[in-house]
Amino acid sequence: MASSQKAARVGEEIWKTRVDKVNAELVTLTYGTIVAQLCTDYDYDYTQVNQQLDKMGYNIGMRLIEDFLARSNTGRCGNFRDTAEMISKVGFKIFLNITPTVTNWTADNKQFSLLFDENPLADFVELPDDGRAQDELWFSNILCGVLRGALEMVQMSIEARFVSDMLRGNDVTEMRVTLIRYIEDEMPPDDE
Repeated sequence: MASSQKAARVGEEIWKTRVDKVNAELVTLTYGTIVAQLCTDYDYDYTQVNQQLDKMGYNIGMRLIEDFLARSNTGRCGNFRDTAEMISKVGFKIFLNITPTVTNWTADNKQFSLLFDENPLADFVELPDDGRAQDELWFSNILCGVLRGALEMVQMSIEARFVSDMLRGNDVTEMRVTLIRYIEDEMPPDDE
């Protein structure tokens, strides 16, 4: 529990001292415009929109991890539980000023949930009323891609997916994160 409190302090301190904050409403409106454009571009095929959001997030996460490591000055996490705490209390705090709750661990400690009390990406948002978006569109799916890309850069292959969303009328927004495997450092075939 001490590492969880330390992570929370680190995240809070970085958020307070960070100079280059972006207006949250600007981010929200810009992101909403991107999702709306993807819906138009893919003829409201929400499966394709979800995939594109995940892919965009993955590319962002691959670059964001460097900023995270430089700002947080944290060492390597000892296990997947420590990683979850770092994601929640430092990563989300630094970049979105939120702290989702880490919960619902599986017995093997390879899967957990992030519960979002608030989601700045979903402020001012209403899903299209076309009878399908409520069941098919994961509006904040870019966050799943961000986690995938960032964790892959620190040798963890994960799957992240939303299982509920308040935008869909659920009571809570929940993302499930599953550790698939640790990626071993591999040397190219011709190197010794």
